[in-house]
Amino acid sequence: MTSLTRRSRCTVLGAFAAAGVLLLSACGDQTDGDKGSDGSGSSGAGGGGGANAEAPLFDLLPEAIQEAGEIKVGSNIDYAPIEFFDENDEIAGIDPDIAAALGEVLGVNLTFSDGTFDGLVLGLNNGRHDIVMSAMTDTKDRQNGISEDAEGGADFVNYFQAGSAILVAKGNPEGVAGVDDLCGLTVAAQRGTANEYLLDDQQEKCDEAISPMINETDSDSITALQSGRAQAVITDFPVALYNELNAGGGDLFEVVGEQIDAAPYGIAVKKDNTELRDALQAAVQEIIDNGTYGEVLAKWNAETGAIDEATVNAGE
Repeated sequence: MTSLTRRSRCTVLGAFAAAGVLLLSACGDQTDGDKGSDGSGSSGAGGGGGANAEAPLFDLLPEAIQEAGEIKVGSNIDYAPIEFFDENDEIAGIDPDIAAALGEVLGVNLTFSDGTFDGLVLGLNNGRHDIVMSAMTDTKDRQNGISEDAEGGADFVNYFQAGSAILVAKGNPEGVAGVDDLCGLTVAAQRGTANEYLLDDQQEKCDEAISPMINETDSDSITALQSGRAQAVITDFPVALYNELNAGGGDLFEVVGEQIDAAPYGIAVKKDNTELRDALQAAVQEIIDNGTYGEVLAKWNAETGAIDEATVNAGE
């Protein structure tokens, strides 16, 4: 995956009005929460009202973070079950729950701010965010700032692993078993993601061309599949599985084939902020070892993405 710029994102809970069912997929950069002056919504994860110097890993944090009692987290909160706004307009999902667990062992709040995915690493390097936690796949291109969505580059503390998957209508009417069966079909994917690049790569192998439907948000892709305008969607495996299990009470979609090109998600940190990076790596390892990490993944049926060891810059 050295050339892929994976963008692992998805969903607010929204109503698909025409069918009167609940659609569980990415809904872009709009939120129902209040917006800050930079156009982003904010919400806290990690509990508490300030720093807890008695927390086991508090002393590992940079002094500025200790004094602030907060780690500012940039995220694109539109990718259920990784991060999304629930029916109460509260931030929910795997990332916020892991962030809450990290906050407990570090003794500070992790406060999420919603923004566009492509601007998150830039915001990190401009000082808007202390970290980025947004189902962002760790790649060498992102580490080195080669990717268009990673200006300035970043280090990544790895905390989860996921690949792409193919989502089709329930019953699999086209008989799709893998990427080779996408030839001749209309296939949707989100712009700027590894899923789009996977679709492009497969296109080159097809005798009968794929009709690509590239959307700005995953929700548009899922809506196209539900309405019959697309016959398959390529999205991240946890997102595909979540839609299979939950959309329309589990009656709308199914995941076909195997997970494709699994790679690590990473918490992005400025390259010169090694103290915060190392504190986060220690915190991820701590919640793995104390069992909280496993509980979070079990809550979201995401155990297939579990890792045993917190690493840094493990992506290829």
